[in-house]
Amino acid sequence: MEPKALALCLFLWFLILVSLALASASSYSRGLDPKTAALQELDRVVHLPGQPPVKFRHYAGYITVDGSHGKALFYWFIEATHKPAKKPLLLWLNGGPGCSSVGFGEAQELGPFLVRKDVPQLELNKHAWNKAANLLFLETPAGVGFSYSNTTSDLDVQGDNATALSAYTFLVNWFQRFPQYKLNEFYIAGESYAGHYVPQLAKVIFDKNKETTAEDYINLKGFMIGNALLDFETDLKGMVDYAWGHAVISDEVYRNIIKSCNFSAATFSQECNNAFLQYYAVYDIIDMYSLYTPLCESGYPNFTTSMMMAQSEENPTSISNFEDLLLKIPAGYDPCLETYATEYFNRQDVQEALHANVTKLTRPWSLCSRSVNRAWKDYERSILPTIQKLVDDGVRIWVFR
Repeated sequence: MEPKALALCLFLWFLILVSLALASASSYSRGLDPKTAALQELDRVVHLPGQPPVKFRHYAGYITVDGSHGKALFYWFIEATHKPAKKPLLLWLNGGPGCSSVGFGEAQELGPFLVRKDVPQLELNKHAWNKAANLLFLETPAGVGFSYSNTTSDLDVQGDNATALSAYTFLVNWFQRFPQYKLNEFYIAGESYAGHYVPQLAKVIFDKNKETTAEDYINLKGFMIGNALLDFETDLKGMVDYAWGHAVISDEVYRNIIKSCNFSAATFSQECNNAFLQYYAVYDIIDMYSLYTPLCESGYPNFTTSMMMAQSEENPTSISNFEDLLLKIPAGYDPCLETYATEYFNRQDVQEALHANVTKLTRPWSLCSRSVNRAWKDYERSILPTIQKLVDDGVRIWVFR
């Protein structure tokens, strides 16, 4: 063989070997059967509008959690930037209840792709958590974001227990689609009402692992919860103390609440309800989640006191339970960021790229679902006993603010 031909042949073989190595490393698909590899490839996101070039892969789509009900949860899975095969897998959940982990967690907080105002390009997050772990964002329960159920009863009555069980079923089925991550260390993290979601899901996993087969075993190592709703009584009292300490409410409003409300009681008195109406009136003109920044002037309606009170179907001007009041505090930060995310994820080209809204939902995508929030009937007043049990059982836990 001529020297030039030999050199060309060797060069071509070099390119083939490099391509195979890169494909194997980036997709972490070595050892998968053809059917599983094909299913993963169907969920692979290849042309996300506005996405800068990246070297890691990401996948999005649906996992069925109840075939008889037509219930499926939407996920967005993003590989770690380096050596995903050796990095932990972290499931991120936002709270609400009823808020999207895609719209908040991925697009505004810890994901690699951040939405921005009037910018067609997504912005890479230099603090993205996928530098340390593989990230799995889940919209849960059905009715949140792109997740759906074809059975009305699933949407009419929502709660902690059903959400934990659906999330567990999602994980079991997701690991069947991505079995190469089954042995990776698995962690759950979240914020706000995920202070319920995360420990409750961890408990379901811990209990199921005792009785399940090796095929469905989940390698849970611990969980993290931030700014978490843990105990209705102490959280509600702390919320009032915080507002008073930051001069959001007057001394008079504060004294009225303290005098009128029994924070350990199951229901409001009328006097307590009236005192809290004064408390929330202040937040019509102040962003509850960013006291020192102006409200967004986007043209989108703000989540105001009057809108919050309107969620009580029995009496639009009254909230009868402490729990009801806390559940209706939306999870959010800068309202304008919410607007950018809402506009982005309602784009048809974005939905097609993410393999989302395949059933053509009658509702638009939203950061938080008020219908899910209103339907929340089953919840624990305090999640602390659940956390204590998991601590006693040796589960690693990190609570942060």
